[in-house]
Amino acid sequence: MNTLDSYNFAGKHAVMRVDFNVPLDKDLQITDDTRIRMATRSVMKILNDGGSVVLLSHLGRPKGGYEKKFSLESLVARLSQEYGREVQFGGDVLGEEAAQKAAALQPGQVLLLDNVRFYKEEEAGDKDFAAKLAKLGNVYVNDAFGTAHRAHASTAVMANSFAPEDRVGGYLLQSEIDNAKKVLEQAERPFTAIMGGAKISDKILIIEKLLDKVDNLLIGGGMAYTFAVAEGGKVGSSLLEADKVDLARELIQKAKDKGVNLLLPTDSLIANKFANDAETKTAPNHDIPDGWMGLDLGPESRKAFADVIRQSKTILWNGPMGVFEMPNFAKGTEDVARAIADATAAGAYSLIGGGDSAAAVQQLGFGEQVSYISTGGGALLEYMEGKELPGVTALG
Repeated sequence: MNTLDSYNFAGKHAVMRVDFNVPLDKDLQITDDTRIRMATRSVMKILNDGGSVVLLSHLGRPKGGYEKKFSLESLVARLSQEYGREVQFGGDVLGEEAAQKAAALQPGQVLLLDNVRFYKEEEAGDKDFAAKLAKLGNVYVNDAFGTAHRAHASTAVMANSFAPEDRVGGYLLQSEIDNAKKVLEQAERPFTAIMGGAKISDKILIIEKLLDKVDNLLIGGGMAYTFAVAEGGKVGSSLLEADKVDLARELIQKAKDKGVNLLLPTDSLIANKFANDAETKTAPNHDIPDGWMGLDLGPESRKAFADVIRQSKTILWNGPMGVFEMPNFAKGTEDVARAIADATAAGAYSLIGGGDSAAAVQQLGFGEQVSYISTGGGALLEYMEGKELPGVTALG
């Protein structure tokens, strides 16, 4: 893969796929600009070389055609501030205005075009649509790791319209791959993976892959209750994938066979309804009363998890330990984040695997105290599962 440092952009028109899928409030104001800031280094490298940049991104999930709430025009002011220069807006990616403004760009100038997903051809990976997008520049840069697992027109297919030497991976894309490789190929031991979230079905492949690599595998979140049932427990109204109980049993056996310390919660904070103001108490994970549901790790499990994490030298975390969006059920996730921060301070390497875990780490104030927070939950998991990422493969 060609990297930004190996390419001189002087006089070049770079068409750059970024991931500016940022959250907006009802007034279309950005509520978290992390994804914008993560791409800045790549954009500035091109501009400082004497090149110009056409930025392409998606935002949300439009139904097809223009929708104001999904328009990237809302980002123009923030981007102008970020790059210290006026960012032009060119509207419709296939419109005449976009083509004219792209062609007229001078060195050091930036043009933002509207949501690529206003065209259904984007997600379909349409070759003709991709070829039209490619005409907006003479070098292709992909810095959108969060969508690298999608074979969409702007994330993978349009690269084919450029010579191999004019397809370049941005700094963010490069750092995401480097950090994933560090965990997969250069992990210092003990290596601990923490898997949370709602469903085993979302994490089967990554769990199986990790059983060949880790010393400790900690399972929390909703998926832990399927494991509890696999061990003969009763979980009340807790989240349960009944059709995955046999699979959970197999994973427990695989961990034993491979000598992996599979740590499952022994107790839960349970509630009589799915609400922050619910009545709560602590119960053993294998004996949750009917009508009650586990929504977070219990105190015993929180301590056991934290103790293992603090003794680790490499840590991978993907998925919250409970319903952390509700303050009364965020303690498990918070204690795990704190333990990871402590281990990192003591010299461990920690990779937070995107999605909800990344949001939780930031929200709980530990963002600066871990080694790396991935911007691509799904893309990172697929990379770690050993799957090909079309957006990376297309760069050669």
